[in-house]
Amino acid sequence: MLNANKDLNPAVLSISIFSIPVIVAALGYFVDIYDLLLFTQIRISSLHSLGLNDQDTSQIGASILNIQMIGLLIGGILWGMLGDKKGRLSVLFGSIVLYSLANIANGLVQNVDQYKLCRFIAGIGLAGELGAGITLVSELVSKEKRGIATSLVAGIGLSGAVFAYFIKLHFDWRICYFIGGGLGLLLLLLRVSVFESGMFRSIEAHEVSRGNFVAFFTDATRFKKYLLAILIGLPTWYVIGRLLAFSNEYATAFHVQGKIDPAKSVMYAYIAISIGDILIGVLSQFLKSRKVALFIFYGLTAIGLVLFFNQDGGSIAYMYLLCAFLGFGTGFWAIFVTMAAEQFGTNLRATAATTAPNMVRGSLVLVTLLNDTLKPYYGFVHAAAITGVVVMTIATIAAIFTKETFGKELDYIEVC
Repeated sequence: MLNANKDLNPAVLSISIFSIPVIVAALGYFVDIYDLLLFTQIRISSLHSLGLNDQDTSQIGASILNIQMIGLLIGGILWGMLGDKKGRLSVLFGSIVLYSLANIANGLVQNVDQYKLCRFIAGIGLAGELGAGITLVSELVSKEKRGIATSLVAGIGLSGAVFAYFIKLHFDWRICYFIGGGLGLLLLLLRVSVFESGMFRSIEAHEVSRGNFVAFFTDATRFKKYLLAILIGLPTWYVIGRLLAFSNEYATAFHVQGKIDPAKSVMYAYIAISIGDILIGVLSQFLKSRKVALFIFYGLTAIGLVLFFNQDGGSIAYMYLLCAFLGFGTGFWAIFVTMAAEQFGTNLRATAATTAPNMVRGSLVLVTLLNDTLKPYYGFVHAAAITGVVVMTIATIAAIFTKETFGKELDYIEVC
């Protein structure tokens, strides 16, 4: 570990939490989340229009979601390395162009194979937005206000899922994809006014290893930090990708009195997630601890899971309320990504902050595999509940061993 300020003499600039870079990062994540969750919102209608029946819609829908997550996993590595090699802004520009064009193409698909390809390419593009944005904001805002700024980025950005729901109500699914692509391309105009991180510029002209993804695996201490940084985020996509995305099927198993719309479940959850992500930033600032705030939200998630799996014959309103409660409990996405960024030096920070959330998104494939493996032995509901216990246990243990990063000085490089 090398102190960049001492050895590289950078021009480090501290900006307001309401400055243009923060606002543009938030809007970028807004469009990112709109696209990321759009398939969940229009999964049923779009697949039905392609000629699939209800059973195929469930199975192929899960397959398309997994393919999108694999794209996110691959894209996370590619964009993360590029962010440390070429700069945070290169990722913010490149990723949004790719997923915007993929969105537009998605509105033109005529069969399932084309659908899968477009979601895979979109997944690669979507992978770069959050990590690069959080890294840039973390390096531009003072350490005293860093947590609040990154929480604002995530809180505002996550409301893109709510916007996707209301767009889905008023437009055909193809138009929904066109709107997402158009919003992304419009955002490029705002990005012109955003400037690069001073910390990155300070190391750009120096002979240091940047964006070396392999470096996370060549040093035991660094690997442990990286692995823990990923594992603490696991509950988020277990809740979103399993419980919320298929809430209609769980509602049937719980004998809920009425028909549940998964798109509405996601919408209510993301309203709560947006609020939770902002509040956890304020809470961590008040407590002067990322970890304590994280454990509080873990506790809320655990309570939500107990209530979710113990309902029987409840109302539609109660089911949606539980989805919102689970959303609020998993509203620690901003802190999770911020902690990943704060764990590493400037030359590996974008790689860590970009790959970690996409590793978590990609872990949905493994979570689904575990759930499906348990299903024949324990049934639909109990398999999901056991999967939840496993996920929460792993995340809690990881958080215990994760180092506190509140107020950490980021102006240093990793020697690798």
